[in-house]
Amino acid sequence: MSTRSSAGSVSLPGDPPGGRRAVAVWGIGVAVYFVAVIFRTSLGVAGLDAADRFHVGASALSTFSILQLLVYAGMQIPVGLLVDRLGTKRVLTIGVLLFTAGQLGFAFSPSYGMALASRALLGCGDAMTFISVLRLGSRWFPARRGPLVAQLAGLAGMAGNLVSTLVIARLLHGVGWTAAFAGSSAAGVLVLVLMLLFLKDHPEGHEPEPFPHHGSAYVRRQIAASWREPGTRLGLWVHFTTQFPAMVFLLLWGLPFLVEAQGLTRASAGDLLTLIVLSNMFVGLVYGQVVARHHAARLPLALGTVGTTALVWATTLAYDRAPMWLLVALCVVLGACGPASMIGFDFARPANPPERQGTASGITNMGGFVASMTTLFAVGVLLDATGGAYRIAFSVVFVLQALGLVQILRLSRRAARRERERLVASRVETVHVPA
Repeated sequence: MSTRSSAGSVSLPGDPPGGRRAVAVWGIGVAVYFVAVIFRTSLGVAGLDAADRFHVGASALSTFSILQLLVYAGMQIPVGLLVDRLGTKRVLTIGVLLFTAGQLGFAFSPSYGMALASRALLGCGDAMTFISVLRLGSRWFPARRGPLVAQLAGLAGMAGNLVSTLVIARLLHGVGWTAAFAGSSAAGVLVLVLMLLFLKDHPEGHEPEPFPHHGSAYVRRQIAASWREPGTRLGLWVHFTTQFPAMVFLLLWGLPFLVEAQGLTRASAGDLLTLIVLSNMFVGLVYGQVVARHHAARLPLALGTVGTTALVWATTLAYDRAPMWLLVALCVVLGACGPASMIGFDFARPANPPERQGTASGITNMGGFVASMTTLFAVGVLLDATGGAYRIAFSVVFVLQALGLVQILRLSRRAARRERERLVASRVETVHVPA
């Protein structure tokens, strides 16, 4: 009989062994996620080009990212159920095929409508990657490594964002729209081949229990059981509140804000977007180590990140033209948003048994993307309504942060109490496991 620890910091009976093979197999899954993020964020460096190519304004431009995130967010629970039922390899294979087709279609889209359809297809495939990679990590590594493994997966995603900022942007201005997007789609083919050849859902001797139920009744029970856990809902609201400021900035509105509102050159704006990614990668390593060693640090880290982000955002928007040092500080702080959002999974993971990990992760992962989608839309509408007043448009960030903070504070004590109960039960069960 195996047991779980809510703290996720001790070795448990039946834990996967980890090791070099685990790193190699998990690394293939991470590579898939890396490519998905390149494709997802490639529009962020092409926003102004897309506006010119398809002759659209701010609201229509934001629709690209909104539709992509709408598909992504809407698929999180179905994808979580699929991962729990079909396993990682099958779901990732479908995902790679879809997001590669979407990126290729975006390259050759002759119209705004076709481009929208391509981004929706891309979002559909992208939605299948991260939850699958989280599930892969939990199947190949011991539970105590969960926080660090999750942060490293997120770090790989930010590395994909870095590629968009450094490579896709230069390709766009070097070889043009079609060649840049079509050429990048070859990365999807490469990871598909690697995955089909080498990826395995779990190590030998650690096969999951057979999938016990089918049909809508099972789906309802799986979702309801995950949602009843305060830790799952707390994870969702932590993800909701922390992730979206950086995602909105990187995915679409950061470059136009820095160029049009702050008067920077595209090169300088690109350097600041790169700084967000580099900050994210550094902070992700720090947060992963801290949470793995000190589980009680989860909530202070999340709340501290939200508070610091709000403070620096407000200070930046108080200026008509913010000084460069403040823009640098803003980008460094935005870099902490992604790692803070990963803490949401560290609340949901110990609250659910292994057979519900995909579903619980899907619920959690919806949070930040729903917030990002809402903010992207609101910013676009407000920019059109105010004639490009970024100060007013970006004020919506504070509204969503306030909503998220209320929910986090409401759920945190209940989730902590449930974790303590589970930890006590786990220790009692461990004592009675025969040697």
